[in-house]
Amino acid sequence: MNHWLILPILLPAMVAPLLALAVRHDLMLARTFSVGTTVLLVLLGMYQLGMTADGVTRTYSLGNWPAPFGIVLVLDRLAAIMLLLTAVLGLFVLLYAINGCDRQGEHFHPLFQFQLMGLNGAFLTGDLFNLFVFFEVLLIASYGLMVHGGGPARIRAGIQYVIINLIGSSIFLVALGLIYGITGTLNMADFAARLPAVAAGDSALLHCGFALLLVVFGIKSAAVPFHFWLPGTYANTSGPVAALFSIMTKVGAYAILRVVTLAYGDLDGPVGWFAASWLMGAAMVTIAAGAVGVIAARSLGQQSCFAALGSMGLLLIAIAAFTPQAGSAALYYLVHSTLAIAALFLVIDAVILRRTGFGDALVAAPSIPHAGLIGSMFFIAVVAVVGMPPLSGFVAKLMILQATASLVAWPWIWGLILISSLLLLVAFASSGSLVFWKSEQVAADIEVRRVPPIALPMIAVGALLALLVCLTLCAGPVVRFFDATAEQLFDPRQYIEAVLGTTREGRPS
Repeated sequence: MNHWLILPILLPAMVAPLLALAVRHDLMLARTFSVGTTVLLVLLGMYQLGMTADGVTRTYSLGNWPAPFGIVLVLDRLAAIMLLLTAVLGLFVLLYAINGCDRQGEHFHPLFQFQLMGLNGAFLTGDLFNLFVFFEVLLIASYGLMVHGGGPARIRAGIQYVIINLIGSSIFLVALGLIYGITGTLNMADFAARLPAVAAGDSALLHCGFALLLVVFGIKSAAVPFHFWLPGTYANTSGPVAALFSIMTKVGAYAILRVVTLAYGDLDGPVGWFAASWLMGAAMVTIAAGAVGVIAARSLGQQSCFAALGSMGLLLIAIAAFTPQAGSAALYYLVHSTLAIAALFLVIDAVILRRTGFGDALVAAPSIPHAGLIGSMFFIAVVAVVGMPPLSGFVAKLMILQATASLVAWPWIWGLILISSLLLLVAFASSGSLVFWKSEQVAADIEVRRVPPIALPMIAVGALLALLVCLTLCAGPVVRFFDATAEQLFDPRQYIEAVLGTTREGRPS
């Protein structure tokens, strides 16, 4: 077995208890362990991404129990992309957080590592029940991070967030029970191999199980009508935590891609077509809700929250097309939007820390320290989020438009994407002008009790923006890798063979 596969889960799982029990009273030592661990995860993610370049799907059987009887971890191109993206995002968010956010409580760094563990586990697991387990790890760690620092607003938003996700967890268990009752397995490769043999009389229950799964993944993705937890949660937590949460909704999108394409890679089954029709409608309403929310918002934080919601709608539109071309576009936009939204949240946090008494409210106020640098970062981040040229968001939107051109509803999809982009551009241009440029006309000075250090936070934000530039300049090879990933994703035979040693039809490999 390849023991490298378990390290993205094992490493943060070992470091988090150490941080919680042994070094919680030594902030500098906790920062050293946390940053060092995240750097190792980045290096490990790069190595594992290189491992998958040959197109081979690798597995790791815990306890050496063969699938489907034991727990299995599976590494393919899609999982490797998500692992590296998580580690890179986590590293730069962590570098920003040690600006002072981690001082607000003793358990920031343990919770941060548990969060990375849950994310990595969700991307690596080959079993639906263990996907549920890692979802719960994510829920517990994210709740702790969200209310880190305290305050009535965070507690209220945190309670809403937990209740909604607990409802989703309950639905998840019901869905697992239905799928297990029909197929006799929760191993994703195994139930994909068994689906063609399901009796016709059991198909209704099977469809119900998959429908409930899609509801759960829709909650995790913040798709309308399950989106109402996202604006309140993201707006009421700290900037670094909101930036880390930019990949949380991507777990739901990843789960949709993984489960639906694995079970119905060729979309020849009714469950697959149900996913496409349900998702496309929800995605279109989601992107519209995000655009309207950005226009109606009264603070930069609220605008960024609804922009994150709209970005999930655009991502789900690409996923809902369920074609290899659209899948490649979805992966490119997934990486872009995660980095861009995270950078925007961090820039807005830098504004809040310096705009004493005004926060991120869309009102004219005295000029803040380092206004030129922070305003420039805000401008670049907005260009990326809106999807304007020359950054990678523009490339991603062109790819999605091209991938959806063959759909019946393409005029509505294109019109919605273009109109929402225009609305976001107008809203962010107005708010940026008010906060950064019109503020120079206010004669008074802001009283800043303590100006936070600027160097490390802006290095972290600048690194995220630089990655977007690299994603644009390297679009050719990146898209080719994503094309290969989408082809592998929509042809599940190799995945099934790697996990079970059998083909989809059940023949020995």
